[in-house]
Amino acid sequence: MVQKCLIQDQMSMKYPAGEKIDYSPPENFDPGRIRYEPFFRKMYGNTKNEVVSNLVTINWMPKTVNKPIFVTKVNGVDLKLQKISDELDKLPDEIKEYAKDIAAFMWRNIQGAKRLSMHSFGIAIDINSKHLNYWQWSKPDKTGRYLYENKIPFEIVRIFEENGFIWGGRWYHFDTMHFEYRPELLLNNNQSSSASG
Repeated sequence: MVQKCLIQDQMSMKYPAGEKIDYSPPENFDPGRIRYEPFFRKMYGNTKNEVVSNLVTINWMPKTVNKPIFVTKVNGVDLKLQKISDELDKLPDEIKEYAKDIAAFMWRNIQGAKRLSMHSFGIAIDINSKHLNYWQWSKPDKTGRYLYENKIPFEIVRIFEENGFIWGGRWYHFDTMHFEYRPELLLNNNQSSSASG
């Protein structure tokens, strides 16, 4: 029997914004990975056409990549991502390398699920897949626990978190290239100030 997700489930785990990445998330600690889909459909669009009507183009890392991507303008997500992009453009080349390749809007279900991906709402992006660490591609240890892996520099994570995005690298079921706009998790846990500290 599949258990139905409720809005309180979405808010049930405290997202650890601002913490350094020298840790392994506790088992099944996935703050933000539980999503109440009606919340996002109401806010960003219930159908593909409704979402598309709110998409705008931003230029990703204009000085380095200058790639146009589609993101939603709802809640100023486009402005936040352009700010992130501009800040990433100022980082040293060896760090920028991790954010050059990017994927954004795509109306689709989560792989292996009947739920929409956050990419469907124009609020999620994936950065450089060649530096990806993903829990389903990781070999569990003898106890069945997935061994946390990450290559994404903290400087990149910090910039996203300071602008309202959570990172899939903070999950036990890690997806280190994934970021999504989820300010409700940061504000709910009084994380805004600690993310910049």
